[in-house]
Formats: sequence, C-alpha cells, structure tokens
Amino acid sequence: MFKRRSFVSLIVITFLIGCSTVPITGRRQLSFIPQNQLIASSNDSYHQLLSESKISEDKEKTQMVVNVGKRIASSAEQFMRENRMEKEIQNYHWEFKLIQDDKTVNAFCMPGGKIAVYTGILPITQDESGLAVVLGHEVAHALANHGGERMSQLLLAQMGATTLSAALSQQPQRTKQLLLQVYGIGANVGVILPYSRSHELEADHIGLILMARAGYDPRTAIPFWQRMNEKAGKRPPEFLSTHPAPMKRIEDIRNELPEAMKYYKQSTNKSF
Repeated sequence: MFKRRSFVSLIVITFLIGCSTVPITGRRQLSFIPQNQLIASSNDSYHQLLSESKISEDKEKTQMVVNVGKRIASSAEQFMRENRMEKEIQNYHWEFKLIQDDKTVNAFCMPGGKIAVYTGILPITQDESGLAVVLGHEVAHALANHGGERMSQLLLAQMGATTLSAALSQQPQRTKQLLLQVYGIGANVGVILPYSRSHELEADHIGLILMARAGYDPRTAIPFWQRMNEKAGKRPPEFLSTHPAPMKRIEDIRNELPEAMKYYKQSTNKSF
C-alpha cells in the first residue's frame, strides 16, 4: 500500500513539475526532460539517418525546401517572441534537408528543429504552398515539443519519473532503446516512428497557423490532404502512418481555417 501511494505521489509531483503549455493550442502537456539533453540525444540519431541516406543533388528542389522551411521557422520564432515564449526554443537550430528517395512519401522532424523531406512527397505537394503545408506541420511538431512529450511519457511509463541524464547513466542501453522508439531509428534507419493521432492533428492545427503567418494560403491544406488520401490507396504513405481518419482531418482543418485566414490576410501586407 505504501509503495502504491508513493508511486501515485510521484506521478502527481511529476505532472506538477513537468507540465508545460503547447504554443497556439494552449494544451497542457507532460514534458520534464531538459531541452538541451533532448536535443543533444536526438541530434545523434538525426546525423546517423543523414549519413545512411542519399541527400538530393537537385539544387532547385533543395533550395525550395530550405526557403519554405526557413520562412515558416521564422514565422514560428516570431510567434514565440510575441508571446514571450522565445526561451522555449532558444536552443533550436533549424535545418532542412531533402533526401533523395522517390518511393518514400514522407517528411519528419526531430527536437531542436532538424527536419527532412523525402523527394517522394514532392509530386503531392506540387508547389511551394503544398510544401508549406508539410513543413508547417513538421515545424509544428518541433514547436509543440511533441518529441519531448513522447519521451517523457515513455520514461515515466517504463522507468519512472527520472531525468534523461540519470536514465542514460544508470540504464544506458534501455534508455537508448527508448530514444530509438521516440525517433524511430533502429534496424530500419529512415523509418520515423509516427506521432500519435492527437499529436498529428495538433500539428495540423499549429502548422496551418504558421504557414498562414508566413504568407502561404492555408486553404491549400485541404487539396493537399485530399491528394495524400488519394495516394494512400490500400497502403497509406508513411506521412499518413498514424491513420487519423481522412475526413476527420479535413473536417478539422476546415473548422480551423477561419482562424488561420485572419493571419493570412494580415501577412499579405508584408514583404517576404
């Protein structure tokens, strides 16, 4: 009984100490891992993936990914400054890579702003606005600290309320396995573990606002997701691997468009 009460108390304390607020949506999340530790750990996985992938040599497409990515990242940083939340991303170093793999319809993000796009998704994005939907979604994952939240949940569930540094020193192999689960890098390098449905839908929402603030028409998100759903067929692309119900996703975006359009109309008076 004492152990059970102690465990419950530990959970309560962890939630009280480790709760933070997701930008834009205002959702409270559990995240108690220091940002510098999380980013340092994820960077290793990111560089491992890049070293085992073929980076695109198409300068035009690569530059488009970088330009759109930086524009949306700048939009995210501006939002954080306006809301006095810039400290939450002070260790972020945005990086956008294009991986040459026409068979992989995917993009991914790691903590700290490390983002990669596979060439297989470009025929579906079609243009910069479509690409902005994807990169807005990925920047949103970073801004919302979904990786840190998921790692916190795994540590709490499997190792108790411990710090990442303590877990690494006390049980390094087990902690490494957790990190690989979070970032999806293991036997199949390049296969990124999907976020939960709730994280995906939240990234849709935040990404819509970010792309609108960056001057991209958020209404292009609907035809993009329609094209993604058509592409899915019997075997969904990796980008749809969490399987949020297609109509639910599009319905949510329709409901969020009025909010996003306010930012888009404001952004049309700015120069980029």
